[in-house]
Amino acid sequence: MSAHSTKRWLLAAALGAIVGGCVVGPDFKRPPAPAVSAYTPAPVAGTAATPNVPGGEAQRLLAGADIPGDWWTLFHSAALSALVEQALANNNDLKAAQAALGVARENVLAQRGAYYPQVSAGLAATRAKTSAQLSPTPSSGALYYSLYTPQVSVSYAPDVFGLNRRTVEMLQAQQHQAGFELDAAHITLSANVVSAAIQEASLRAQLQATRALIDINSQTLEVLRQQFAHGYASRLDVAAQEAQLAQISATLPPLAKQLAQQRDLLAVLAGAFPSEGPKDEFELAQLQLPADLPLSLPSKLVEQRPDVRQAEENLHAACAAIGIAVANRLPNLTLSADLGSSALSLSQLFSGSTGFWDVSAAATQPIFQGGALLHKERAARAAYEQAAQSYRSTVLTAFQNVADALAALTQDAEALKAASAAEQSAAVTLELTRKQQQGGYTNNLALLSAEQAYQQSLLALVQAQANRYADTAALFLALGGGWWNRPELTAG
Repeated sequence: MSAHSTKRWLLAAALGAIVGGCVVGPDFKRPPAPAVSAYTPAPVAGTAATPNVPGGEAQRLLAGADIPGDWWTLFHSAALSALVEQALANNNDLKAAQAALGVARENVLAQRGAYYPQVSAGLAATRAKTSAQLSPTPSSGALYYSLYTPQVSVSYAPDVFGLNRRTVEMLQAQQHQAGFELDAAHITLSANVVSAAIQEASLRAQLQATRALIDINSQTLEVLRQQFAHGYASRLDVAAQEAQLAQISATLPPLAKQLAQQRDLLAVLAGAFPSEGPKDEFELAQLQLPADLPLSLPSKLVEQRPDVRQAEENLHAACAAIGIAVANRLPNLTLSADLGSSALSLSQLFSGSTGFWDVSAAATQPIFQGGALLHKERAARAAYEQAAQSYRSTVLTAFQNVADALAALTQDAEALKAASAAEQSAAVTLELTRKQQQGGYTNNLALLSAEQAYQQSLLALVQAQANRYADTAALFLALGGGWWNRPELTAG
């Protein structure tokens, strides 16, 4: 090859590097889905039923079924659905997440500006006097003169080693991360509203049960006092019943406090002040337990969970940061040009003799910076490993959440069945014991024991009902909440 051909080849290679460039650093590869086919060691097909009890319906798990974006409507409560939609429209934390996504999107668009030449225009006007002891500045020899200089400057930094492309890639990953953070805030908010409404209904039922028990114990105390007055009961029996009534009455204020706080929580979640709380009051009997529950395939879970997708985009950003650190250690090329005119009067600005221009190119290669760039690259690689381990941990937690929810649904159904049987037995026992006590066939201690057993069984039944509703909502949350079926979350 001749020397002339070699020069032409080198020039062509240099121009190709300037125009096309290369991208240093590793290319991101999305982690594969976990190679597991189930969430639990033993398959879960459905749950047992408890007839004639609110929340006692049997539930079926539909493997591979999609999750609706408005899954809370499956509880068939118009008041609950309206409150969730109000929260999604007005919640301030959700709006903050939307604003954060806007910030990330604009940062990407701002960085993309580095792909193009930077053009600026300026105009300078100067009035000056030159010392008579020096050569005059203008060619006319005048000591007093005005100078007008309009100028256009163009600069361009070719992305030879992909520094800007890696930076845009990192910012895009951060934008996607903000998008999935918005998705997570959306489904968490909806689940929190549903859970808070269920908890309110549970507390209201517990309050009703406690008030009923207070009435029963008050009636029993009145009977004992009458019997004591006629000598058929001892003072010890009356004192024991008074203590029993006081203990039950003491449980009422904490329940009322929790109910009031739950109402405040619902108001704030919906973007309102506590004084502007929801007008509807929730009760367990108004909710319908979803009978058919979608169960996503394990291979789909990593795509559906916003927290897993967030961790994935964090890993992507860390991968791009390695390329940025590598590119910062390589030469940086800058091209610039200036075009303008300098004249002593405005009328001469655009005459042929007043124009000027210049073209320049500069290359900068870091040589010694005390090892700073090297250690920044090593830090970027360590940050990538940190993000990779965090991603794996997030995936494991996601599978754990689903497994926990499935186990809870199974055990909740069994607990409700047992609680219902215990409540029915305790109610029969209490009624028979009361009749025996009134007829003088049993003592008052037996009645107190029956009342205590009924109190515990009634409260356990209410809590078991609420657990079935709450853990059903937890399953929807663990599976991703169906955000991909919400147009406002998928449009961009």
